[in-house]
Amino acid sequence: MADHYEILGVSREATEEEIKKAYRKLARQLHPDVNPGEDAAERFKLVTHAYDVLSNAESRRRYDMGGDSAGGNFGNFGGFGDIFETFFGAGGGGRTARPRSRRERGQDALVRISLELGDVVFGVHKDIEVDTAVLCETCQGSCCQEGTSPVTCDICKGSGHVQQQVRSLLGNVITTQPCGSCEGYGTTIPYPCATCSGQGRVRSRRTVALDIPAGVEDGLRLQLPGSGEVGRGGGPSGDLYIEVSVAPHPTFSREGDDLLATLEVAMSDAILGTTTTIEGLDGSVDLEIRAGLQSGDVLTIKNRGVTPLRGTQRGDLRVGVQVVTPTRLDSKQRKLIEDFARTSKAPAPKLAEFHQGLFSKLRDRFRNS
Repeated sequence: MADHYEILGVSREATEEEIKKAYRKLARQLHPDVNPGEDAAERFKLVTHAYDVLSNAESRRRYDMGGDSAGGNFGNFGGFGDIFETFFGAGGGGRTARPRSRRERGQDALVRISLELGDVVFGVHKDIEVDTAVLCETCQGSCCQEGTSPVTCDICKGSGHVQQQVRSLLGNVITTQPCGSCEGYGTTIPYPCATCSGQGRVRSRRTVALDIPAGVEDGLRLQLPGSGEVGRGGGPSGDLYIEVSVAPHPTFSREGDDLLATLEVAMSDAILGTTTTIEGLDGSVDLEIRAGLQSGDVLTIKNRGVTPLRGTQRGDLRVGVQVVTPTRLDSKQRKLIEDFARTSKAPAPKLAEFHQGLFSKLRDRFRNS
């Protein structure tokens, strides 16, 4: 009699997992449902018997000692049910297979849109074009020509599956597979709709009205349930996801619900103080420049930032000040500055205390100004 280890193609030191893996590989190749030849059937019996002996620790021990090679579980389907169900479909005693439904849920769709920063502050309405699957207007999802309907498959009698009984050393094994004639639906369509080719849906471009709320951030995805692709057979639609991309603004940037900007102030205005008007994203804003303003000071304008995604209280507009020192002076201007320097008795330049928080927020903006 052939050696069980040779039959499975493993060494005598093979682990339980290696024996199981080898058996699965051979069972896929030799099972009567896959390979109906007589030689394959005989080899399948040998492979199954070898596995039956070597998969059980006690029977394998007896076999290795030259004892009975029949093993202790031969002929008992027992622990192999999960293997055959995995390889060849549900066996006898399993759950009754049901036919597939032609109505399937449609796939989700993803559309990317670009917004301006001003759209983010207040929200915006957009009509977007979506190329997707829609319900076939000719057959309304029935997949059939007008006046016709699906008919019961004469192979599987409407079950969507076919069964085959195979005798083996493990007993009678019943395999269940989708019917090849109706593809598991249990019905066939003799006269498919010419518009959708029996799919129940067609590709089309449609317009989706979209209200984008204020406060959305770059990369955020908005979900529109039921606005994606219509499923096959007129099945329910998937979801539509809108991915937001916010374009950079030349003047303003966003930090949370606040807007950031940089204000260049002439040295004379920083010394004496003044008032100015700046243009925000939603109109002009009056701004007071107090006397003695320094580079790095931050002026805060309340409630002129971004409306939060889930709230009503707007953030602030924070303006970082950059005092601009003149680089070209005429002789008269230079004399005035020299006179001011002599009379002011300003201290010599020195290192000051380092303000990490302020520096981290404004250094990049000032560096690029």
